[in-house]
Amino acid sequence: MLKVSEMFCTFGFRKQILMESNRQEKISRLLQRELSELFRKDGYVYAPGRMITVSKVNVSPDLGLAKAYLSIFPSQTSEEDLKKIQENTKTIRYNLGKIVGKQLRIVPDLAFYLDDTLDYLENIDSLLKE
Repeated sequence: MLKVSEMFCTFGFRKQILMESNRQEKISRLLQRELSELFRKDGYVYAPGRMITVSKVNVSPDLGLAKAYLSIFPSQTSEEDLKKIQENTKTIRYNLGKIVGKQLRIVPDLAFYLDDTLDYLENIDSLLKE
């Protein structure tokens, strides 16, 4: 049987883990919303004539890194567009910091990845139609 202090430590630790994940979710949603708005306004700089959407943002437990998954339409040149976005990561982080600077003490480092789930779904859909 656990002592009262051991039970408190165990439950306190679990509560801390849940609070961290809740904080991560809030920051993920905030970054997704603001990155989407940033790409809506300034997307023509990184990918002219294309629509960039932020499908998901994952934040590390220490809140130091944010992985953003992007969908780029049309997807024929999405690889080159992603490379251009990755080259401009510092500028994007700076602009994001101006927007969320009041809400976050430190703006996390950004890493951009291509979200190809829609292409995968289209491929499955075309295979099922055959």
